[in-house]
Amino acid sequence: MSLQDNSQSTHPKGKWWLAGKTPDYRFTLANERTFLAWIRTALALMAGAVGIEQFAPQISSAELRIGISMLLLVAASAMGFMAWRRWRRNEYAMRLENNLPYTRALVILAALMIFLAILLGVLLWQGRP
Repeated sequence: MSLQDNSQSTHPKGKWWLAGKTPDYRFTLANERTFLAWIRTALALMAGAVGIEQFAPQISSAELRIGISMLLLVAASAMGFMAWRRWRRNEYAMRLENNLPYTRALVILAALMIFLAILLGVLLWQGRP
């Protein structure tokens, strides 16, 4: 298989679920569990955004709380989209018996989490009595 064929296989078009052959159900279920783990994490980020904004108004300035909450919501939205995209690309690669695709989005997401952790530290430090 050429490199060009492999790059096309990571960007399916049309009815991708009809391509290739159905993978072993264990791999499909593992892919689904990974998808659900990403969705759980996105839901936790959304819950954190609501918690910071609604249940901690005395901790810091409203601008910082809203900013952190908005970043958490953006991260949750990005994780939801990335979860679906990764699930679909992995499923497609398994159907064609190709290597699973690599994504750089994980590095970006990790950097965003580090940035949010620093902002949360500032939020908590400002709220000290």
